Amino acid sequence: MKWGIIGTGNMGKILTEAWIDSGMIEPEQLYVTNRTLSKAKLLQKNYPGITVCEGADAVAKEADMLFICVKPLDIYPLLNKIQPYLTEQQCLVSITSPYSVEDLEHEVPCQVVRWIPSITNRAQSGVTLLTFGERVSPLMKAYVEQCCKTYSKPVQIKENVTRVSSDIVSCGPAFFSYLLQRFVDAACEETKISEHEATTMVTEMLIGFGKLLEEGHYSLPTLQEKVCVKGGVTGEGIEVLEAEIGKMFHHVFQRTHRKYNQDKWELEEQKLD
Repeated sequence: MKWGIIGTGNMGKILTEAWIDSGMIEPEQLYVTNRTLSKAKLLQKNYPGITVCEGADAVAKEADMLFICVKPLDIYPLLNKIQPYLTEQQCLVSITSPYSVEDLEHEVPCQVVRWIPSITNRAQSGVTLLTFGERVSPLMKAYVEQCCKTYSKPVQIKENVTRVSSDIVSCGPAFFSYLLQRFVDAACEETKISEHEATTMVTEMLIGFGKLLEEGHYSLPTLQEKVCVKGGVTGEGIEVLEAEIGKMFHHVFQRTHRKYNQDKWELEEQKLD
């Protein structure tokens, strides 16, 4: 099975690293290209067996599994360009949320899958979000799910929860990285702890926190109950969080969905032009 990636930006690079480092595919199975070809060649430098193609059409000719890892507004022109090289036997994969699987099926003859990765996949962990088009064969579906299991936990989702699922899985690491950095900054500003000390402690705390959940020792609510002793210091901190966080996360989801709807509108306008 030959795999192809059109667009070796952040997510295209993370997918390549996750696939090859986990042993899901061999470098010789992968064909890549990028608008700035030097980025694709840099990836090839790390994994010499990869084939760098001069353009998207060359990747489309070779790949059985063809990943479209470009910006939403670049997808429609790209599909028009590679359309002559696509076949019913291929599986076309999109990693972006605004372009629905149904929309893609109207544009191409291929089997279609949406496959939303997470930066956590780089550590052979986290979730891969999957949505399958109606033309995907049972054999292809099983193959995709098995491939994802090599380095992540595949979770099949419906179209109507695509954005929020992506917010949690794909955007979540950035959101919580930001919050943790603010946590470190506040500790340094309010006390005499150094940034290095605080960062080390927060990092190790987070790793241990993840292991507690992964190994099933606690759920999120029970973990809070265990640490938050009534009348204790943790309880004082929780009261501040309850008072000051308010509707913050509601506003985060409102903003991401607003952007999602804007992107979908722009894609529709692009088709009409």
